[in-house]
Amino acid sequence: MKTLSELQQIRDRERNGIEERREGASVTEGAPRAHVLVCGGTGCTSGNSETIYANFKNKLKERNITDVNVIMTGCFGLCSKGPIVVVYPDGAFYTHVKPDDVEEIVAEHLVGGKPVERLLHAEKDSDGQMKSINDTDFYRSQHRIVLRNCGVIDPENIDEYLAKDGYKAYEKAVSSMTQQQVIDELKKSGLRGRGGAGFPTGMKWQFTHDAPGADKYVACNADEGDPGAFMDRSLLEGDPHAVIEAMMIAGYAVGAEHGVIYVRAEYPIAVHRLEVAMKQAREYGILGDNAMGLGHKFDLELRLGAGAFVCGEETALLNSSEGKRGEPRQRPPFPAVKGLFGKPTLINNVETYGNITQIILNGAEWFASLGTEKSKGTKVFALGGKLENVGLVEIPMGTTLRTIVEDIGGGCPNGKKFKAAQTGGPSGGCIPASLIDTPIDYDSLMAIGSMMGSGGLIVMDEDNCMVDIAKFFLEFTVDESCGKCTPCRIGNKRLLEMLDKVTKGEATLEDLDKMEELCYYIKENSLCGLGQTAPNPVLSTLRYFRDEYEAHCNGKCPAGVCKALVSYKVDPEKCIGCTICARNCPVGAISGAVKQTHEIDPKKCIKCGVCASKCPKGAISK
Repeated sequence: MKTLSELQQIRDRERNGIEERREGASVTEGAPRAHVLVCGGTGCTSGNSETIYANFKNKLKERNITDVNVIMTGCFGLCSKGPIVVVYPDGAFYTHVKPDDVEEIVAEHLVGGKPVERLLHAEKDSDGQMKSINDTDFYRSQHRIVLRNCGVIDPENIDEYLAKDGYKAYEKAVSSMTQQQVIDELKKSGLRGRGGAGFPTGMKWQFTHDAPGADKYVACNADEGDPGAFMDRSLLEGDPHAVIEAMMIAGYAVGAEHGVIYVRAEYPIAVHRLEVAMKQAREYGILGDNAMGLGHKFDLELRLGAGAFVCGEETALLNSSEGKRGEPRQRPPFPAVKGLFGKPTLINNVETYGNITQIILNGAEWFASLGTEKSKGTKVFALGGKLENVGLVEIPMGTTLRTIVEDIGGGCPNGKKFKAAQTGGPSGGCIPASLIDTPIDYDSLMAIGSMMGSGGLIVMDEDNCMVDIAKFFLEFTVDESCGKCTPCRIGNKRLLEMLDKVTKGEATLEDLDKMEELCYYIKENSLCGLGQTAPNPVLSTLRYFRDEYEAHCNGKCPAGVCKALVSYKVDPEKCIGCTICARNCPVGAISGAVKQTHEIDPKKCIKCGVCASKCPKGAISK
């Protein structure tokens, strides 16, 4: 067990090394002259970043270079450019790095002192110089609180977390604040739950604190399952101790001695790093019967989820944590009164916990100064879809959708026009291009028929069919429904059948009105948040893109996506009879002699689009 003074010594010792991992930092005597940070997030790991890390270690050893430090970090954020390697203190930002590139970086940059230009992120300043990572458009508009340590520290080294003032917030809370003072600080900060509903965090902590009973629990909802969402996963992979420390503070504030982190087994890197972090915290005496020697008992355990989307709903999560079928409970009673094993339980998601330590350290006023009047602080988003820069971002609440899409995301590729953005995943709605200047905060999104959700943000361009998008999300929720309540189990199935008729051109305008009526019935009568929000993608697309629905009813898909309403034809003026289309057609639907105009048999055509993609003259179109 480490004493408080020993923990402070570790902080002081490690702090200089961490601070040197930024552009322009001076290198102290005896410290490494360079730091090579390799992204160890899921995205980059899938691109062989672990091999890249090992290669750096091996190549430096071969050259007997001992003054360069190689660190596997968490996610840097700019996932579409991965695998990413950043070399400090000069801030060289390498993208799309391959294992075979390591030798060149070592020889040219770490030995020769000249960055490898072909691998640098291709963004230049006014002087024509390559920008460092902190100056790029992607990072410049961000304000990192939750993600402050991701891509900066080694998530499997507790000493590096301590160097970033790790566990000082817990020490401050337990040694100099009462339970009520901690809760009051959260109330004053204005922090709202980042799991989707946006319920005031301080109030939730207060309810659990006030609930009668000596045995209480603190739970972390890490069952992030929205399509395209990876915010919570990335925080657990890049900064697991931040979540552990926040749960310790929560345990102290509400009177709980035991915590549970419910995390998807599908997230092996996050699970591994949590296990490592918890083991290190116990070895240091931070978790246990006398946490940090401050007289508060608190420990944690992991519960692995099997990937059911409904278990992201807090009462379904509790059932699953108890070994029961993952389905929601009737409320009231709420978990703050009767939660895990029937005991009062505080549940927050990963990102909510990610804000706690900074609020305690910096004060409620500091946090409340960020964001808008009713939506304080920052929000982490997973940007996906039709964007140049896909990845993880953290922006102040109130930032406009335009800033996210155009400035941070880099706009839609290939000159395509921005059409819509889906926020809130299957539970959210689509924001049309006409509302691109909408501030991203809880109330503004609700006012236009969308919602914050956990933080997925999918961008669509002119090639996307909004009816097809609504169908995609509804298919997901139908598959993920637990089936406990009839409105969700049956209603969403019927709604999907009606939507399928629209995509096939078999629906009428009257059917659209019936769809809308059914949407509201499902929202008003479903048991939990999954069913209550499932119709949102349908309602928002009906609201803003009704003309596309009406076009489908008239047998036409304007975007040319819905196969039943698409046909391919050959332009005789462009066709040169090269036979490439016929040779590539998987079903033999194209006929024609060499140097003669070809024809497509609509009865055989499966509308796969291979012919159009292979035609060298662009003679085939929808």
